[in-house]
Amino acid sequence: MSQDIKTKIPLWVNVVQVILILIMLGQVYMYFFNHQMMADTGVAVEGNPMLNLVYEMGARTWVMIIASIYVIITQDPKQFLVVLLMNIFRESQEMIIDPLYPVLNAPVSPSADFWIHVVIVAIEIWAFIVVFKIAKQLHYQY
Repeated sequence: MSQDIKTKIPLWVNVVQVILILIMLGQVYMYFFNHQMMADTGVAVEGNPMLNLVYEMGARTWVMIIASIYVIITQDPKQFLVVLLMNIFRESQEMIIDPLYPVLNAPVSPSADFWIHVVIVAIEIWAFIVVFKIAKQLHYQY
């Protein structure tokens, strides 16, 4: 059964997940090791309360990375759905938060940032639907 599942998740869904992992790895690096980069965005990283928040964000993002890597390795559609759902909710929130509270060194305007997130969320929803259909099909097979 494990080999059957591995052949079911489309390559493009795995590629999307790897891209999201790379984005999150960049965020984790910034949270834990590159506070100057965070300061350049306009985020204050001085003092224990702020460092507490920064490290908590890093830890939570790190957990999402671990879960994402796990589903890529296992290729289990049901587990993939959980990670895709987390990604959809995270990116949907960023779609609203980023344009409302842009960082100082943002590479694009708030409206462009919004539309970039709309595209990302649409791709994630598409991936979720594809994997949901696969999970449903596997459920009926057994």
